[in-house]
Amino acid sequence: MADKNNKQGSPDGVLATNRKAFRDFHVLEKLEAGIELRGTEVKSIRDGHIRIDEAYAHIENGQVEVLQLTIQPYSHGNIHNHAANRARRLLLHKKEILRLQSKTAEKGLTLVPLKAYLKGGKVKIELALCKGKDTVDKRETLKKKTSDMEARRAMRNSRR
Repeated sequence: MADKNNKQGSPDGVLATNRKAFRDFHVLEKLEAGIELRGTEVKSIRDGHIRIDEAYAHIENGQVEVLQLTIQPYSHGNIHNHAANRARRLLLHKKEILRLQSKTAEKGLTLVPLKAYLKGGKVKIELALCKGKDTVDKRETLKKKTSDMEARRAMRNSRR
């Protein structure tokens, strides 16, 4: 039986999610990207030591890099452990990179990682093309979320 605290045992292999992205951005488009990792990073990620809530991606020299993605050093590693906050290259097709580069050149669009997950034993990042929300939009999203929650609560209490 799988351990409840083990991140590998989670449904569909999700290792980390960026819940702040849906609060702060309008998600326009999603795509899957591989990530170039070194040394003990995969072992550390499988242990659940990854944070993507502050991460963002940018395109430079025809390559997509994700910044502020924190992968803690592996606890059983040695002197060759990785740096926690280094820039990591995302693996995408050239056509996808060119298309994303043209879209991010537009005003206000950015690349934000939404989640990290396992697929076929490999670590993948779900990348989203996003547009920033205004504070008014954030308030409307919060109002909608609370009204939906209250409606669900009322439905649940009426069934009792």
